[in-house]
Amino acid sequence: MYTNIGRIRSAKLVGKDLAEFYMRKKGPQKAEVYLQGALKTYLAEGWALLITHTRKQLAECQKHLGQIENYLQTSSLLASDDHLTEDERQHFCQEILNFANQQTEGKGQKVILSMHSFAQLKTLHFDPPNAVIHVGGTLSIELTLLSQMPIPVEVDQIAINVHFSIEKNNYRKTAEWLTKHKTSNGIISFLNEVAGFPLSRNNLPALELYEMYERSPSDNSLNTTGIICKNVHMLLRRQESSSSLEMPSGVTLEDGAHTLKCSNFILEPGVNTITFRTQAKEPGTYTLRQLCTSVGKVHFVLPHFYPVVQYDVYSQEPQLKVEPLTDSLLAGIPQKVKFTVTTGHYTMKSGDTLQLSNADAMPFLYHPESKALIYSNTREKVSESSLLIQSSEKITSITLPVAPAYHVIEFDLEVIYLPSTPTTSVESENLVNKELHRKSKEKQKSDNCMATVDQKVTIDCPWSIYSTIIALTFSVPFNAKHSLLSAGKRKYVQVCVQNLSELCFQLSDNNLKNFGNCIDLQLVPLKPESQQHIYSKQSVFFVWELKWTKELPPSLQCQFSVSFCPDTSEEQSFSLKPYTYEFQVENYFTLYNVKAQIFPPLGVEYCKTGSLCSLEVSITRLSDLLDVDKDEALTESDGYCTTKLMYEVVDNSSNWAVCGKSSGVISMPVAAQATHKVHMEVMPLFAGYLPFPDVKLFKYLPHHSAHSMQLDADSWIENDNLSVDKNMDDQADNSSIKSRGSLHSAASGEHKGLPMPRLQSFSPGQVFNSSTSMQILVIPSKDDHVLEVNIT
Repeated sequence: MYTNIGRIRSAKLVGKDLAEFYMRKKGPQKAEVYLQGALKTYLAEGWALLITHTRKQLAECQKHLGQIENYLQTSSLLASDDHLTEDERQHFCQEILNFANQQTEGKGQKVILSMHSFAQLKTLHFDPPNAVIHVGGTLSIELTLLSQMPIPVEVDQIAINVHFSIEKNNYRKTAEWLTKHKTSNGIISFLNEVAGFPLSRNNLPALELYEMYERSPSDNSLNTTGIICKNVHMLLRRQESSSSLEMPSGVTLEDGAHTLKCSNFILEPGVNTITFRTQAKEPGTYTLRQLCTSVGKVHFVLPHFYPVVQYDVYSQEPQLKVEPLTDSLLAGIPQKVKFTVTTGHYTMKSGDTLQLSNADAMPFLYHPESKALIYSNTREKVSESSLLIQSSEKITSITLPVAPAYHVIEFDLEVIYLPSTPTTSVESENLVNKELHRKSKEKQKSDNCMATVDQKVTIDCPWSIYSTIIALTFSVPFNAKHSLLSAGKRKYVQVCVQNLSELCFQLSDNNLKNFGNCIDLQLVPLKPESQQHIYSKQSVFFVWELKWTKELPPSLQCQFSVSFCPDTSEEQSFSLKPYTYEFQVENYFTLYNVKAQIFPPLGVEYCKTGSLCSLEVSITRLSDLLDVDKDEALTESDGYCTTKLMYEVVDNSSNWAVCGKSSGVISMPVAAQATHKVHMEVMPLFAGYLPFPDVKLFKYLPHHSAHSMQLDADSWIENDNLSVDKNMDDQADNSSIKSRGSLHSAASGEHKGLPMPRLQSFSPGQVFNSSTSMQILVIPSKDDHVLEVNIT
């Protein structure tokens, strides 16, 4: 009746009374069913004292029925129950030990029980902490067990069943990879329930109660009101769904090929520490699956570890690594590189050597006191040994110290890169402007980055029949540029050395040599200094004056060299090989001198803003006919040579307004001191000291020039907004170039259907502008204004 009306608790109380009745009537088989039912209810609701009392009755019932496994399981629960007296707990514990120590004929039957009531696994600690070892290495596993028995228990054996696996298509994991993917502390903690009490009343969540109102849909009047619980599904569960810990455990004992064992020890009440040691023999992943404690015929089993516990075993091939001790290696100075030999499964024997092939550009330097350090696989220093190095013309032999497998050998050597060829930058000064413009941005980027050179070394290792190729990258710490400077007919070569590295250097013995056949040329330094400092990201300039007594060749091949060393407080020798830079200077003769003069109007002392001033441009030929003049613009008649030039007056600073034509084409005699003057009017727009307008000079080539037809607009001038007038003739004064208005690029090759002449820039140094950086004083003009006022 109680069951039908939902009074489950009352029904179980009646069932318990019936169980006591059947036990007195010697009917334990009928009493067991009612006791199991009552125990389920008490476990589900967390009644600790009722659970303990019912288990005692159930144990007596199971003993009368001869259910040995169930009786031993219940006895282990009662032996760990703190609600019993110490004598009662010891009684049930002794019942287990008595059965475990019974002598039976033949091979006795094993009784497998759940371990949760006998002992609980609290923590597991790996040594090494990352649970990664090499083949042949030793792993230590330390278990912390909490024994719940009231008395010491002699344990025959505690064993961990381990499952070995190799992933399909898995590569052999290296120590570095495994270390990155494993925990570092090596301690794993396990959460356990109180034995026999999986759900306590105190652990139930709090009630979530809410008011509930139900109103009539017609007039919205209140029909019902009440309180509902929203987490009832967490508070009330069907009793049948609660698993009984009194039922047979059903735990099976696995028998695997890999087992860790610890035998013959006493498990004391409380915390116990048990250490397992294993030596790895095969690479792979080992997973701890099951823990079994054997006491005679009774085996207490923990069916699985949660969370999952694993350790890895790897097999590593010997490796050689060569790496610099700094962020980058700089060319020209000795620097240390670190050799790291990981022995792996190979054992270094006496006489094992590394054979390094010598390179002329990259010798290895060493000192007699060089040492090699030997570390264990866990980076603990094992020993230190002297390094024996022998070098011949082609081979450097390094004798390695004796070291066991899975150890690390480290030693340092100095290396220096000596380039066999100098840093070369041969520039042809007659390159077209288009190519220079196209490469300008790329050159700016490359100038700020160090050039790198890769050097390879072949190393023969004792553990392999194959050679190992090591590449070292060296950075050239300097970048050099050159420029040709002119002061009339005097010529100067300037070399700019920029330090691109993070170090500071000391420079000495700078020198500039000419590799040509010109013995009459002298390179005289303007500021000779024995030593100079060049700081990080800074530049140093060197200038030489070209002095000659006879005619010079059309081009000069020069080489700049300078010795250097790091600028430190320690005394250091300068580089074994100086930094060198080669360059070529072409067409460096000054052909023309351009001079501009500005005169105020007649009768006025100074130029005034808004007033027209006279600009006179003098173009003077400084030399007779040279090879560089022989081009399509040159015309010869009766031994008299002339060439066509185009001049252009521009003012990019907008200080002057050029009135009339600002450019034109002239016929210039090719004879020393031949002069052509051009007059035009300019108007100053501002007062003050104004710089002169720029005067540009170009070669004027005819349209039928085969050489000029291969070039385009960017080859002539930086600004391609000039076009040739179609009415141009051979008379210089009647020819003009329009610089304003509707302009067309010369790249088209034709202008309104007609072929266009071409313009070609002079090489640097061929035209000297003597009025560059000159200024003239311009005063403000006096403004006379007439003010008209009308009064009505």
